[in-house]
Amino acid sequence: MKKILLIVSLGLALSGCATKGAVDKDAQITQDWTVNQLYTEAQDELNSNNYTRAIKLYELLQSRFPNGVYAQQAQLDTAYAYYKDDEPERALAAIQRFQRLYPNHPRMDYVLYLKGLVLFNEDKSFLNKLASQDWSDRDPKANREAYYAFEELTKRYPDSEYVADATERMARLVDALAGNEMAIARYYINRGAYLAAINRSQKIIAQYQNTRFVEEALAIMITSYKKLNKPDLAEDTTRVLQTNFPQSPYLTQDWKPNSMPWWRYWK
Repeated sequence: MKKILLIVSLGLALSGCATKGAVDKDAQITQDWTVNQLYTEAQDELNSNNYTRAIKLYELLQSRFPNGVYAQQAQLDTAYAYYKDDEPERALAAIQRFQRLYPNHPRMDYVLYLKGLVLFNEDKSFLNKLASQDWSDRDPKANREAYYAFEELTKRYPDSEYVADATERMARLVDALAGNEMAIARYYINRGAYLAAINRSQKIIAQYQNTRFVEEALAIMITSYKKLNKPDLAEDTTRVLQTNFPQSPYLTQDWKPNSMPWWRYWK
């Protein structure tokens, strides 16, 4: 056992030395570089998808030249490098630090856009795995926070070059948020929790009335009211469904489970 521990400890020590050596090598090579040289080299590494080294160079730049536009831009580029390197938590930490230090920076529109992208892609990667998980009670926090970041961008900087893409992503996020509520409503009705299914459906109709889930939400309410022996409420809801969706298949039959999960639509 002692021999095994010794081997493991030696391996960790060698690994630490190798990492420290790489950092020291960059520090040594660049010790006489100007701020422009450091930034140009970091940008080349970033554009070549060498994110780890790009981040190291940006950090060296900030430590040696902490003041000025290069240091500020290096912070932004560090956040972007973390984002591209699938390190959302570090990317968000870098973004939040930049917002705290430079709240009136002229590129704050880009900062908000990048923040939205990080959160947007973080949740999207999760959605790709949903089919194999019990996620009906999941709080889609990243979706909401991404939406708020994009919304702040569009309100504060309506002429920004990033507004068009942010607006498109906001629409997709609203659809995803409504889809989450619909999935929970389906979960409840399939388990006979009809009152809970009605509450979720009402939330969809009230908060996400321009999404494609409203028709099904009304159908879930109709079926749930019938199951709860509330014929008057079922008839009232049926009239609403008929008025807004006159060709709805739910007008001729009770709600049935949707054959395609909502996240399959989310591209």
